Amino acid sequence: MASVMNSSHIRIRLQKNLKFFFFFSALPPPSLFPSKLLSIPTTKPSNLAHFVAQNDIVTPVQTPHTNSSAKHNESPFQGLECVMAGYMFGKKKATQVAQAVWKNVVRKGDTVIDATCGNGYDTLAMLRLIADDTRRGRVYAMDLQKDAIESTSSLLERSVSADERELVELYSMCHTKMEELIPHGDVVRLVAFNLGYLPGGDKKIQTESETTLLALQAAERIVGRGGLISIVAYVGHSGGREEFEIVQSFAAGLAVDSWVCCKLQMLNRPFAPVLVLLYKK
Repeated sequence: MASVMNSSHIRIRLQKNLKFFFFFSALPPPSLFPSKLLSIPTTKPSNLAHFVAQNDIVTPVQTPHTNSSAKHNESPFQGLECVMAGYMFGKKKATQVAQAVWKNVVRKGDTVIDATCGNGYDTLAMLRLIADDTRRGRVYAMDLQKDAIESTSSLLERSVSADERELVELYSMCHTKMEELIPHGDVVRLVAFNLGYLPGGDKKIQTESETTLLALQAAERIVGRGGLISIVAYVGHSGGREEFEIVQSFAAGLAVDSWVCCKLQMLNRPFAPVLVLLYKK
């Protein structure tokens, strides 16, 4: 062991020991990790994040996005590595990780759903992922609270052009009825939930386990292959832990041959938000 480690360098054999825990099982079979040893200069978070960003630990694959300007030799997880490193070192939030994952799933022109639009930040992130000159994409955003709809609308008016704004449809409604909004034949690429209560709003008004389960079941029915259900669950408020358990139970019951399910959770912070990702193969 002393022959491969010293005070300034740590060598890690990634081929057997590094486990990439995300869900991208749809990638082709070639080895994801190089067989050569990689040297990381130090264990400082800033250096590790820089190392991850500068070294392709994932075999590049050609993107299926016909209208994308991205280079074919870029990692399919472009940007996700640094966000994950930031989360590991307490510098990034679960919501930021979720949005980084969306970038690797959603395509220009896709149909996506923000099932709990809140103050509109997820809606805005989705719009920037689907908007292009074809104007085929659509974001369906909903919330029971009118304050949330107004906040989202105001954010969009300040942040995007009038043409882009037209790609977002806002509804003051329960997310259990999301299927009613999707035109027949449209395939939904992403359904995102940010559970709990409206930040800055009445904390007594929050998502509930029963309706969340019904909404997840609806999302399961409308998400197409290669699509994602993304849930950020908050366990620190009254009813939050029970709602998270419902989400976990739902995810555990999905067919293993059709879905890849995982969660991202801080082990020593019991009240930290939990990210649950359900990817349809």
